[in-house]
Amino acid sequence: MAVILQVHFPFEGPFGEAMVEAMTPLARSINDEPGLLWKIWTEDEAGKRAGGVYLFATREDAEAYRQMHTARLEGMGVTGIEAQILEANEALSAINGRPLARE
Repeated sequence: MAVILQVHFPFEGPFGEAMVEAMTPLARSINDEPGLLWKIWTEDEAGKRAGGVYLFATREDAEAYRQMHTARLEGMGVTGIEAQILEANEALSAINGRPLARE
């Protein structure tokens, strides 16, 4: 069963197009993470927050990424990191047209 990892944290920027320019290499490298099916990048410039919603093939893959990513953020001085791993209800999600696989 696929699992969702939600990660959000305080972030001073960049946002928007500047974020795209700064984070494209990181975004490409995330594709190589074991079990990653997809990621949606999130940002809230007004609230000074960023993060992402990830879909992983297994809870173990999601947990390994959560630990690595949290350590990476903490190494950059980020505090207030929120990370949750949740099971995806595939049957109900299919009703709403949400992909639970890499397209």
